[in-house]
Amino acid sequence: MAKFIDRVVLHVSAGKGGHGCASVHREKFKPLGGPDGGNGGNGGDVVLEVDANVHTLLDFHFHPHAKAGNGKPGEGGNRDGKKGSELLLKVPDGTVVLDSDGEVLMDLVGAGNRFVIAKGGRGGLGNAALVSRARKAPGFALLGEEGEVRDVVLELKSVADVGLVGFPSAGKSSLVSVLSAAKPKIADYPFTTLVPNLGVVNAGDTTFTIADVPGLIPGASDGRGLGLDFLRHLERCAVLAHVVDLATLEPGRDPISDIDALEAELAAYKPALRGDASLGDLADRPRVVILNKADVPDAEDLADLVTPELRERGWPVYRISAVSHAGLRPLTFALAELVQQYREAHPKAEPKRPVIRPIAVDDSGFSVIPDPEEPGGFVVRGTRPERWVRQTQFDNDEAVGYLADRLARLGVEDELVRLGAEPGAPVTIGDVTFDWEPQIAAGADIVPTGRGTDVRLEQTDRVGAAERKHASRVRRGLVDEEDRE
Repeated sequence: MAKFIDRVVLHVSAGKGGHGCASVHREKFKPLGGPDGGNGGNGGDVVLEVDANVHTLLDFHFHPHAKAGNGKPGEGGNRDGKKGSELLLKVPDGTVVLDSDGEVLMDLVGAGNRFVIAKGGRGGLGNAALVSRARKAPGFALLGEEGEVRDVVLELKSVADVGLVGFPSAGKSSLVSVLSAAKPKIADYPFTTLVPNLGVVNAGDTTFTIADVPGLIPGASDGRGLGLDFLRHLERCAVLAHVVDLATLEPGRDPISDIDALEAELAAYKPALRGDASLGDLADRPRVVILNKADVPDAEDLADLVTPELRERGWPVYRISAVSHAGLRPLTFALAELVQQYREAHPKAEPKRPVIRPIAVDDSGFSVIPDPEEPGGFVVRGTRPERWVRQTQFDNDEAVGYLADRLARLGVEDELVRLGAEPGAPVTIGDVTFDWEPQIAAGADIVPTGRGTDVRLEQTDRVGAAERKHASRVRRGLVDEEDRE
């Protein structure tokens, strides 16, 4: 028998973007035919999709790590790398996605609903895509970005119209079995129901679903017993039905005290869902009281005693027997009427369209703040500068010069000057720290001195061949140290 799992922690990793290719076209009798390096492929996304045939999170319980495919690197001959394969994870209807802090990221309701849980990294541009008026044959390419890595929590909240509320062994599972074709486990001991049981009920022209969830005991809203597992599956139920046991033999229990205890727990529980995904607090849902096991001795007398008080609270009361099927037909149509009223008052919302928000005219796309850990240093934050740094191959001077030009055109250099940055000040962008050199003509058109080099980044303390030769002659005593050829 398959195990029911309704809460898992999932570790997802999107695919890594492929590196761009730095290649020069070579053909017989056509030397240096120009750059022809292709772009790297984007990394694959990790996507959650609702599947009507999936009813549990069991697969993620045994396989909590999910990784999409990496993008392939670009190749010469203007051949772009292949995009990484998307990883599609099927989840049950009613799955809620939360981040590690417990914030709701997405409420997946409705077959086919999708959510990109981790975005794949961008592929790096090849040198053919980096050609400009000043840089006609780039000797570098951009690196691919890492894919998004995150830990999320998946919680399954049953999607049902009617939720049965009651103490353990109140007869909830028996009621579901006689109202629908569902066959839940039934036995006379506490917590027989350990997982939600869903049934489909037909009442005339109305079809609705009914949920039997784990039994409730006092303190459930604080997690006692199966409390939170019980209450979580009631968040989506439009109607709550109290199932009361008229034949309980436990001392100190009676229908009124049972309902009061149930109501106290419903009022104390705060649903995790908010906004469009929520139906409001559990205490505000329509109520129905079902007095079960009315066929046992003295049950009718007890029902006659408590019915007036329950009706004074404005709740309809129905006496039934799940064993003899007495009173089931009136109950079925009453529940169907309440469900129909809710559906008419709350029509299904139309699918949300993607909202495109243009960048404001005065938005520079970055910010520069003083470094709180490095006196005199600065930290540059922003999506574009941080992405550019991740794409840069720092062992290639031409690639570093290209990064400096991009940052200068974005306005980072001017902002550092405005904030009073001194030459040599440490400037941190993402995970990389630079020594700021304002005398470098970043952003200006330059004539490249060679593939993979940039004259602006040449080290002034580098010893040349002439100086090494002169030092050698001085050591051998052939010339004085002051003599220069």
